[in-house]
Amino acid sequence: MRVTLKDCADILKNHQSFLILTHASPDGDTLGSAFALKRALQKIGKPSFVLCNDEIPQKYSFLWEGITNDDIDFEAVISVDVADRKLLGEKINQEYGDKIVLAIDHHLSHRDFAENTYLCDKASNAENIYSLINEMDIPIDAGIATCIYCGMATDTGCFLFSSTTPETHKIAAALMEKGADFVLVNRKMFETKTASYLKLEQMALSTIELHFGGKCAVMQITQDMFRESKSNDGECDGIASLPRKIEGVLIGITIKEKSNGNFKVSVRTVEPYDAAAICANFGGGGHNRAAGCEFECSLEEAKSELLKFIGEKVI
Repeated sequence: MRVTLKDCADILKNHQSFLILTHASPDGDTLGSAFALKRALQKIGKPSFVLCNDEIPQKYSFLWEGITNDDIDFEAVISVDVADRKLLGEKINQEYGDKIVLAIDHHLSHRDFAENTYLCDKASNAENIYSLINEMDIPIDAGIATCIYCGMATDTGCFLFSSTTPETHKIAAALMEKGADFVLVNRKMFETKTASYLKLEQMALSTIELHFGGKCAVMQITQDMFRESKSNDGECDGIASLPRKIEGVLIGITIKEKSNGNFKVSVRTVEPYDAAAICANFGGGGHNRAAGCEFECSLEEAKSELLKFIGEKVI
């Protein structure tokens, strides 16, 4: 059932303890949303536990600085920034996928799976968390503000993506006034690369192929590349944007091999092309300019299917 922001607030007020779920392969928006909500609930005496299917990269550790996960028997399960229950990850989906009382999301491609769903098309889900915390009249302190700012900054590419709105900037300014450590967030998220990630990026860039007169760029990342670079999936949440940065490229595709042998595809586009529509053809979804899907086949087969569809139906 789709619910209003007030309904969301009432659900949180009517339960006393929570399990907060993020999506697998966590990014700044799902983690910023989760820890901002946890910090807010903590302020009104409601314990919660943030759970992710995958290991959370160390670069996000500032989000939970000064707080601990509460060891509780939770009353209600909440998901944040999760567009489809399968994105919770296999283990978490099996255990909690059918027990979610409230899903808070911003993806128009959202597939309903929770008892209640609050869906609002914002540049980031963290903006929805900001609205919810204000709806509950919970004071936003520096810790909450930093978490929300992280979610907003990462999901807008440091406010560069076309999804960024005037309201996004107004909220960011309000968070800075509340003490958000934007310098820390921007340095951690956009200005710092590990040596292992830098090597992986170099290897990935060497695989780029241009198609359709340079309008489409395809980049691949394999498990062998992860092993050789000593990098890991948690370090490269921003790598999918690289193919689209090439002059003339309107559709950027990154095909990344997962540990189970499947291939995760990330699509980034420029107007007039719709990334979500491309990925929807393969069972995925997302936003107009950024979306994803998954293939259970070889890398060459995945690339061939994508390029065939784009060549025949898109470009």
